[in-house]
Amino acid sequence: MDDTFLTLLKKVDTPTVCNAIEVAQGKRGFNAFTRGTMLASHPDAPAMVGYARTAKIAALAPPEEPPEAIKARRMDYYRHMAEGPRPAITVVEDIDFPNCIGAYWGEINTTVHKGFGLSGALTNGVMRDLGDLPDGFPVVAGSIGPSHGFVHVKEVGTTVTVFGMQVADGDLIHADRHGALVIPPDVLSILEAAIHKLLDTEKLVLDPARQDGFDFDAFEAAWTAFENART
Repeated sequence: MDDTFLTLLKKVDTPTVCNAIEVAQGKRGFNAFTRGTMLASHPDAPAMVGYARTAKIAALAPPEEPPEAIKARRMDYYRHMAEGPRPAITVVEDIDFPNCIGAYWGEINTTVHKGFGLSGALTNGVMRDLGDLPDGFPVVAGSIGPSHGFVHVKEVGTTVTVFGMQVADGDLIHADRHGALVIPPDVLSILEAAIHKLLDTEKLVLDPARQDGFDFDAFEAAWTAFENART
């Protein structure tokens, strides 16, 4: 992924990428996206784009494994997050969902992950310390809460599910305040062109609709041009 394409992906929102993937695929039906309403720590932040570094956590109950095993896996987790291709996003499934209580994403953990060079966090779990989270590291989460509970790492680098979206370690993720999606590898080479085509096509309706005197006749003409451009 070159810098020009990465800059474009960060500039456009996730719904735009979702539509552009369908343009690239030449059909509707793309479904590798999150379902339901997620919460954004920095709603006005640009989209986060990166290769997934995955893990699973739990927090409702104390871990049953020996403390040494928990500590070793925690270090394995941070080593995994510090390594791998960049840009990258940490994608963490809280297996307590929908009853998550452990705010894994607070000031300290987000700052550590940002220091590792990660671009943000995507989780079905809990975030906290809003207002103290570092700039440049957005979190898109399932909920907000005050406690870390008994939070501990369960798995590192495995396939996870966040709000109905399955993510394998290394998948390319696009996420913002609308939710997230996995960019299919087979459209990657043509997605940049598809985004530009989508934006140009949308202007066929948006530009007339923003002009004074817009009426049904103007709409009908604009919509006809819009549909012709999509086919």
